[in-house]
Amino acid sequence: MKAVLATDLSAASEATIENETGLACLGRIGIEEIHLVTVVPSNVHAGMPGIDFEKRRRKALGRYEQVIEGAGFDVETHVVRGTPHRRIRGIGETIGASLTVVGSRGKSPLENRVIGSTARNLSRTTVTPLLVNRIERETDEPSMVRKHLFQRMLYATDFSKNAEQAFEAFSYLRHAAQEATLVHVKTPKDPGLPEGEDPEAQLAELAGQLQEWGLETRTETRQGDPSDEILAAEAEYEPTTTLVGSRGHSRLRRLLLGSVSEDLVARANGNVMLVPPERTA
Repeated sequence: MKAVLATDLSAASEATIENETGLACLGRIGIEEIHLVTVVPSNVHAGMPGIDFEKRRRKALGRYEQVIEGAGFDVETHVVRGTPHRRIRGIGETIGASLTVVGSRGKSPLENRVIGSTARNLSRTTVTPLLVNRIERETDEPSMVRKHLFQRMLYATDFSKNAEQAFEAFSYLRHAAQEATLVHVKTPKDPGLPEGEDPEAQLAELAGQLQEWGLETRTETRQGDPSDEILAAEAEYEPTTTLVGSRGHSRLRRLLLGSVSEDLVARANGNVMLVPPERTA
């Protein structure tokens, strides 16, 4: 499996790259090849006096490359120009990435690039699973908030096809996970559950599959606003990563988890993993 790891060369991005525990978690789920990507934004001009942005970024990536190779991964580096989220997404598509990893906090003061906005834009448009890695805020030397990326999973489902596809990610996440909490939020218009179906029974069936894989599981149904209730569950159970399906950027698809996934990226305390809809030809 291949992963794209996006960096803006900030201290926050460095926290992801240089954390041995986080890298080990990626290895456990089957990632063997990491593509380090940094994007020189289109509005940063190559001719700015005294600054060679591309050379500076290549030098920084060289140091990061050594760290990741030392952790046992094959590594390729990419320094590209353009709109960050579009170029990151494009490289992921080109190499056939199974996962894109981006920090949710970080700023390169010199170039005024905020990786957090890139994470939000990727959450709207990604076509590969996206792991938004939460980094400490308001500190000069930030670290990852949840270093064991997939140890405790919170899976939120509306029982739609896309939510089912997100659940399938457990087929590889289970190798790094120990426990999972499965949550369904009841709403007046539940798009994925036929009338008369029992959400508790549906959750129990999913939990049974995870238990066969050796994961400790719990299930819970809540009622109210999906974003608020999923965030409340996150605050209660403190998962390392919250897993949800993402409806993608098509307005017709944003029935429930389209807007919810974007909200989680902005507001969750821990990591968020989004699984986008399967692409159609």
